[in-house]
Amino acid sequence: MFRRLPDAPPATATILVDGRAVRAVPGESVAAALLANGIVACRTTPVSGAARGPYCLMGVCFECLATIDGEPNRQTCLVLVRDGLRIETQSGARGLGP
Repeated sequence: MFRRLPDAPPATATILVDGRAVRAVPGESVAAALLANGIVACRTTPVSGAARGPYCLMGVCFECLATIDGEPNRQTCLVLVRDGLRIETQSGARGLGP
């Protein structure tokens, strides 16, 4: 559904999404990288388990939360891709951290 523009820079970074290596463009948002790789859900809701993914892409809606480099509840639309980034999808409610 989502594709990069033909004149976009090449995807030269490798990020891990739930242990799977995917290619991304350094400097693009993690949300954009997920969508470009066909990953449309990055968390599930605590009550119904419904899938949620990037929606507003500007940090307002909090639908794109994921665990990034071990830190839960990060907004993927506000985190920029760098080589070696580790993203884990979240299932249900998460704590506020340590």
